Amino acid sequence: MKNPDVVIVLAAGEGTRMKSATPKVLHRIAGRSILGHLMAAIAPVTGGELRVVVGAHREFVEAEVIATAPAAIPVYQAERNGTGHAVQLALAGAPTTGSVLILAGDTPLLTTSTLKEFIAIHEANASSASVLTADMPDPFGYGRIIRDDNGGISHIVEERDATDEEREITEINTGVYLFDNAALRAACAKLSKDNSQGELYLTDVIALIKGANSVVLAIRSNDYTETLGINDRSQLAECTAVMRDRINDRWMKSGVTIVDPTTTWIDVDVTIESDVTIHPGTALAGKSTIATGAVIGPRTTLTDVFVDAGAHVIESTCTGSHIGAKANVGPYTFLRAGTTLGTGAKAGAYVEIKNSIVGDGSKVPHLSYVGDATIGSGTNIGAATIFVNYDGVDKHQTVVGDEVRIGSDTMLVAPVSIGDGAYTAAGSIITEDVPAGSIGVARAKQRNVLGWVLRKRAGSSSAIAAKRAGATERE
Repeated sequence: MKNPDVVIVLAAGEGTRMKSATPKVLHRIAGRSILGHLMAAIAPVTGGELRVVVGAHREFVEAEVIATAPAAIPVYQAERNGTGHAVQLALAGAPTTGSVLILAGDTPLLTTSTLKEFIAIHEANASSASVLTADMPDPFGYGRIIRDDNGGISHIVEERDATDEEREITEINTGVYLFDNAALRAACAKLSKDNSQGELYLTDVIALIKGANSVVLAIRSNDYTETLGINDRSQLAECTAVMRDRINDRWMKSGVTIVDPTTTWIDVDVTIESDVTIHPGTALAGKSTIATGAVIGPRTTLTDVFVDAGAHVIESTCTGSHIGAKANVGPYTFLRAGTTLGTGAKAGAYVEIKNSIVGDGSKVPHLSYVGDATIGSGTNIGAATIFVNYDGVDKHQTVVGDEVRIGSDTMLVAPVSIGDGAYTAAGSIITEDVPAGSIGVARAKQRNVLGWVLRKRAGSSSAIAAKRAGATERE
């Protein structure tokens, strides 16, 4: 198979039905923009120039084009005079020989394998023009394929220009075309605006080329979902669900257990090894990597997180973190960017950790905040401990050594260091370094004021209970 000499992506539309400040082709599905998915699919079949026609929100779409395909050439369509006009602009200055592949920028579900099959059939039949079609259960809004008495394609009619009888046809135009370059250029020169929109329709090129007694093919796709376009939020959700199912099916066939695929969302750039278990309500986003034997979820969101072998992450939200082998996270844990948990470490219930290293076997079991800290191995951080890292202007570091025992409800006011094997007493506010093997105690001596409740809360339920227990008003 010879790759097309020119590939043209049409991405100049307003996308008004999305009702969004974000350009339609930049809405995201499974971690990529709509346009980004298409660019990934066409990359292996792009043999020559790649040209992307942009229009609405030009600067944002051009930035995405360069980010996803740096060699692409953006072509600006200042006035949207139809798809035929967009192709005319894209052809200006492009190679004049070989073949031209044209695609709509809002078809994120197209696959490389379908495009390769389409190109191969086109070449095998020495076709001058080919269009990829699909049998759509609900063809509303799509151009219809009109076939002649011999079953070949006659022409394409747009929904708004179709008769009631033509609207009953379910074979639709997917917006994917392959042309002989010379035949396309000749036909584009003959396009007219004689239609309901007063625009130059690329679809009219098919009838013009067929009228020149050239071979024209309508090649049916085996999977209509690949050709679904996006015009509104409902169609965006539909395509997103198809992409979710496609991704989940691939991972399950690779040895990953996904307990409930309908509630599991995995981005395209996520990597998962075999024998991982993913429970319901889980989202794996960005470039997260999950190693073998890990258990994720339920109700967990990981974004750009590395999870090593055998770790468990339950009902937690983690971003930009590294969770070590056999570590335990959750439930209700928040790991923020820059967090690293060592082998066998624990970040338990209602714990938040940010920009910190928790060493091998160390535990932050519950109800604590750890920020801008380094914790050694085998250390235990008592419940309700706060690493006080911010003085209102700057962030400061806390260093906790190996085999340290931090008492519950301790405040570690950074910058501060706790030596190896040291303790802190529960309820302490530690503002000075604690040497290795020492215990830091920083709390006032307790004083009991006898009879206070009977004097100050006379008649209350507390006073009645105290009196019943033998309390008197004397100090």
